[in-house]
Amino acid sequence: MNKDKYFLIVPASGVGTRMGSSVPKQYLKLENGLTIIDQSLKTLLEINLISGFIVSLSRTDSFFKSSSFFNHSKLLETVEGGKERFNSVLNALNSLNEYAQPNDWVLVHDSVRPCTKKSDIEKLIREVSNDSVGGILATRAIDTVKEKNATGPISTIDRKKLYMAQTPQMFRFGILKEAIESAIKLDNKITDESEAIEKLGHSVKIIDGSSSNIKITSKDDIDLANYFLKKL
Repeated sequence: MNKDKYFLIVPASGVGTRMGSSVPKQYLKLENGLTIIDQSLKTLLEINLISGFIVSLSRTDSFFKSSSFFNHSKLLETVEGGKERFNSVLNALNSLNEYAQPNDWVLVHDSVRPCTKKSDIEKLIREVSNDSVGGILATRAIDTVKEKNATGPISTIDRKKLYMAQTPQMFRFGILKEAIESAIKLDNKITDESEAIEKLGHSVKIIDGSSSNIKITSKDDIDLANYFLKKL
């Protein structure tokens, strides 16, 4: 029997300045009455395999204590977030040292992806759990993608090779921690966990996700999220 444990990290220290709101975007309310982060946590914590979770918060965060998940039995700790997303994830991984073994699994999920399907998370776990490294949810690029260089000419990139990375991203605890520490040491500005894993020389499995698993970055995205949540 596989005795590996599964943990969840949710980096949520962003302030969402592009939204033009005094409230960080992860704490904005959806039409179902839940905040964006609470909806995200609700879906992830429906996965019974998850033993515990850690949330990375801004030093000045005064909102999460009002979350319905602040006193959740599986909340291990809240930690202070860092300057960049990967700093926030590493701070949470450092806290997980107390709970996780190197081969245990860590799922990292954006706090502002409230429309993730439980079935997609279960598929990710099912198809990656026997891997030595891990994998991510992603969708195939459907639009024609252009690349412009410094001098101006535009070229078309073969979209058959392109995927749009999503979260959760699921990796072995020891490898993920090593990968992010290495990226920071080398001053690599990684944008997600899979990039850190790739730079360490590992291959990342890609599991087909759903186009509804959007990341909220603008006010229009909230309207779209409300639409998708009614369909889930």
